[in-house]
Amino acid sequence: MQAVLQQSFGYDSFWGFQREVIDHTLAGGDSLVLMPTGGGKSLCYQIPSLLRPGVGIVVSPLIALMRDQVIALKENGVKAAYINSSLESYEVATIISEVRNGEIDLLYVAPERLLMEHFLELLETLQIALFAVDEAHCVSQWGHDFRPHYLGLSILSTRFPNIPRIALTATADEPTRNEILQRLDLQKANMFVAGFDRPNIRYIVMPKDSPRQQLLKFINAEHKGDSGIVYCLSRRKVEDTAHWLVSKGWNALPYHAGMDKNTRQDYQDRFLREDGIVIVATIAFGMGIDKPDVRFVAHLDLPKNLESYYQETGRAGRDGLPSNAFLTFGMDDIAMLNSFIDNSAAEEKIKQVERRKLAAIINFCELPSCRRQALMHYFGDQHPSSNCGNCDNCLTTVDTWDGLEAAQKALSCVYRTDQRFGVVYLIDVLLGVLNERIISFGHKNISTFGIGKEHSRTVWRSIFRQLTGAGYLAVDYEGHGGLRLTQKSREILRGEVKIAFRKDVKHAFTSKSKNKASPKSPKKKKAPVISGKSQHLWEELRAMRLNLANKQGIPAYMIFSDKTLDSLVDIKPRNNRELGNVFGIGANKQKKYGKDILKVIANDRL
Repeated sequence: MQAVLQQSFGYDSFWGFQREVIDHTLAGGDSLVLMPTGGGKSLCYQIPSLLRPGVGIVVSPLIALMRDQVIALKENGVKAAYINSSLESYEVATIISEVRNGEIDLLYVAPERLLMEHFLELLETLQIALFAVDEAHCVSQWGHDFRPHYLGLSILSTRFPNIPRIALTATADEPTRNEILQRLDLQKANMFVAGFDRPNIRYIVMPKDSPRQQLLKFINAEHKGDSGIVYCLSRRKVEDTAHWLVSKGWNALPYHAGMDKNTRQDYQDRFLREDGIVIVATIAFGMGIDKPDVRFVAHLDLPKNLESYYQETGRAGRDGLPSNAFLTFGMDDIAMLNSFIDNSAAEEKIKQVERRKLAAIINFCELPSCRRQALMHYFGDQHPSSNCGNCDNCLTTVDTWDGLEAAQKALSCVYRTDQRFGVVYLIDVLLGVLNERIISFGHKNISTFGIGKEHSRTVWRSIFRQLTGAGYLAVDYEGHGGLRLTQKSREILRGEVKIAFRKDVKHAFTSKSKNKASPKSPKKKKAPVISGKSQHLWEELRAMRLNLANKQGIPAYMIFSDKTLDSLVDIKPRNNRELGNVFGIGANKQKKYGKDILKVIANDRL
């Protein structure tokens, strides 16, 4: 097992409980594996597929994901293939012949393909090492990436009762885990939960205040020349934001489901193959993106729940090096997402779950304490400290203030104006603005007119946003979108509870060089300090990597990750023996690229 790890993948040790999962699978046991993105889930089924007799069948939801994983495995000298709708019939026949002849160790298929009766009959004629169900959260109807065909995968337990099955995901709260176990008929499976912490990711959340400018200030300060993803809620906003970033000197591309298919695929391929590209996208972009050196993920609109947020931010820093998750949110986001829920065709019980999930991410945005701790708690995990040292709230003191009187004034104003108006109008009333609308509605004569002059318009916006997020106000979608009181608001109006508002702060972004991972991060997560001649060597190796990738028509990270380049700069191997000590360089890559690497390093010594 250790020899396969080193020779095929170039790693000298297992991470976390990888070895325990592999041992359990080799012994024929079933498993549910939860590991954070970049935590090494794939090895948990790849190594058993190499060690057990037969072929490992991997169920994967997207063609792009299969393709990239197979290319990466082939780069490591592993015999892998995929069967999906992108192949011609003769290509499928060739792969099936290779599988029959024992020439393939790992075969990737979509759930739709696997569930075809003729394909199941084919599988019954093969020696199968295991079944791996990747992205297993897709089975959950409560989840953010539901795939109906995943529901049919329980058939594997009856058609292949003696073949070990392993379900894997990075994103599943406790109800979703239970649903995975039930729907995949894995009730007797061992559950391995690695935790949900991504210590190399810094979480930054800001109330909206010219969000594009906030984004630009952030990436200019932290991520010059880096690859990143910017998520927006609408296709129009994706297009506008991408064009705007281009006008500001960034190499930005749009991506959404309404684009021409070929253009969309071209932009995705460019993002994977080229350095320094920023993709601006709807959530149509993401699953199946295995690019390890995405240095930031930014949300210009609020995600619909914490599962989506965790999944999407997990696309940053898959290589374990320091990365950022940046989010701006506002009242319009909350109103729009609530509207989506209320106007959907879903059953009321599903709407209730979605409302609770939306409330959870709103609370995550507004809380003054450690964001990592709150995020992990949501998924049933626990951070060992109340201060993670790598989120905005832990890095900057968050001030709060006693907001009972202000909350009472805000709620009273909603009530006195008959629960019909939006935030802008309500703030005008509180500030005593005498405009035509207020005069025409007669609200210059109500008791709340002008009683809020002690706070600025910006502070009142924050107050209304936090009251809505905490459930003291709701948006009336059946009317004109005005704010209305909830049952919960009575306890504030009666003064029965205390309420504290957090002060909105403007982040002063540091230079990129100061953006280090948390001091509590494990050693393997830290990036080496590269300067002077070492920086020159790193750039030379990076250019060599790009040249090798372009010759083969594959993304550069599939040749070597940034982490491997860092290891090469640190070790500076002089021969093949020393090259074998470099992270991520197994026997196949050493054979293919060893001469090129050693030549670059030798020239650097001259």
